[in-house]
Amino acid sequence: MPNTLQLSDRPRILVVGGGYVGLYVAMKLQKKVKDRGGIVTVVDPLPYMTYQPFLPEVAAGQIEARHAVVSHRMHLKHAELITGRVTAIDHANRKAVVQPTEGDPVELEYRDVVVAAGAITRTFPIPGLAEAGIGLKTIEEAVALRNQILERIETASMLTDPALRQRALTFTVVGGGFAGIETITEIEDMARAAAKKNGRIGASELRFVLIEAMGRIMPEVTAEQAEWVVGHMRSRGIEVLLNTSLAKAEGGRLELINMADKSPAGEFESDVLIWTAGVMANPMVRSTDFPIEERGRVRTGTDLRIVGEDGPIEGAWAAGDVSAVPDLTGGLPDGTCVPNAQHAVRQAKRLAKNLYAVRYGVGQVKEYKHKNLGAVAGFGAWKGVAKIMGIKLKGAPAWLAHRGYHGMAMPTFERKFRVVSGWFWSLFFNRDTTQISDLQNPRRQFVEAATPKPKPAQKPVEQPAADPAGTRTPEEAAPSK
Repeated sequence: MPNTLQLSDRPRILVVGGGYVGLYVAMKLQKKVKDRGGIVTVVDPLPYMTYQPFLPEVAAGQIEARHAVVSHRMHLKHAELITGRVTAIDHANRKAVVQPTEGDPVELEYRDVVVAAGAITRTFPIPGLAEAGIGLKTIEEAVALRNQILERIETASMLTDPALRQRALTFTVVGGGFAGIETITEIEDMARAAAKKNGRIGASELRFVLIEAMGRIMPEVTAEQAEWVVGHMRSRGIEVLLNTSLAKAEGGRLELINMADKSPAGEFESDVLIWTAGVMANPMVRSTDFPIEERGRVRTGTDLRIVGEDGPIEGAWAAGDVSAVPDLTGGLPDGTCVPNAQHAVRQAKRLAKNLYAVRYGVGQVKEYKHKNLGAVAGFGAWKGVAKIMGIKLKGAPAWLAHRGYHGMAMPTFERKFRVVSGWFWSLFFNRDTTQISDLQNPRRQFVEAATPKPKPAQKPVEQPAADPAGTRTPEEAAPSK
C-alpha cells in the first residue's frame, strides 16, 4: 500500500522531536517562518509533549494525566506535524528518513534541522528487569503505575497468605536521583491514603524500598540536604539502601548486591518495581552524520549550532538532553549542561532566536548562558526540599516553592491554568485514590459480552425400561410417579 502522506513543498525547518525543545522551538518559529514562505515540520511518535517533572504527581493522583501533556495540534497550528520517527539524517544532502506510525518510510528534504530527540530511559542487563520493571519517563507509565499500586493494595486486602500479601504491598524504586526520590515519596503518600480507606489493610503492612548504587542521593542538592532527605524518608517508614544495586529481578524476587565489595546484600519479593536510574541520549542520533561525543550526545556549540572539526555546521542545530551544550557557568564535570527541563526550555528559546537570525538576518546570534537557579523537589503533600539561589528550604516552604516553580514552567497558559486549578481544588477535597481497571485490556468486558455463551445442557428424558417378553401392560411399563 503506497504512502499517501501529504507534505509541504515549502523550504523546511525540520524539528526532530516534540518534547521540551521541539515544542518551544516550533512555537517560537512557526508563524514567523510561515510568513516568510517556509514551514516548520515537527516529527514525533507522540502527538503531545510531556512535562516530565509532573510524572510523580500524576502517578500519585495529584495531577490529572492529560493536564501534564501539551497537545501539538492545539499549540502548533502553523506547523506541519508528522506522527512518526526520524530514523536517519543525511545532513550532507539535507535529507531525513521518516517512518510514520503507519505506511512506508518517506524522505524529507529540509533547509535547517533541529535535533531535539531528547533522552530515553537508561537500563542495564539485569535478569528479569525488562519483564518486572516499569519506568517513569512517559505519561502512560505514570498512569499504569498509579493503577498497579492501587490494584495491588486492593488485591492484598483479600489475600490470606502472609507471603503473597507482603509481596503485593512492597513497592520498590531503583534510583536515588530527583525522579526516584519524588516518585517513592509521592506514591508512599498515595498508598497510605488508599490503605486508610480499606479496613482490611494495616498501615504497618505497607513497605517502601529505595535502592541507590551511590553512597548518597540527589547529587543536585548539598550533602547536608541529601542527608536530611534520607532521614525524612526513613521517618516515614521508607527503607533507603545506599551503595546497593539490583542484581536480579526474576519471578518477583529482587536480589541485591553491595557495591562496595560486590557481595550479596539480601533479597526480598516485590510486585511493583519502578526504575528511575537515569537516562541516556536518544540513540537515533547515531544514525546521522553529525559528530557524537563520548556520552552519545551531539556535539553542540554555545550558540546551539552542531559543531564539527571545522566549526559550526551550517543549517544544523541541537539542544536539550540529546546535545552536549557547553555550560558557561560550570555544569557537569565535563563542562556541559545538566540534562534537565530548566536548561532545555531556555536553550530552546535561545536556539529559535539564533536560527531565525542566521536564516533570515533578523536579530543577533548569542551564546547560551544560564546560571542554575537551584533545585526544588516535592515529597508528597506539604513536604519537600529546595535550594534556590543559595537559600535552603525544607518541608512546606520547599513544597510551595516546588509547586510555584513548576506551575510557572509548565508550557502554555492553558495547561498552567488546568494544573494550578487542580491543585487549588485538591486543597478542599481528599486525594483521589480511584483505580481505573482494565487499562491494559480495555476490550475485556465487550469481548465477554459479544462472545456466544454455551447453552446449558438439557436433562435427558428418561425412557421406559425394555419389556422383551411383552408381559406388562402399558400402565405397568410407565415410570412411577
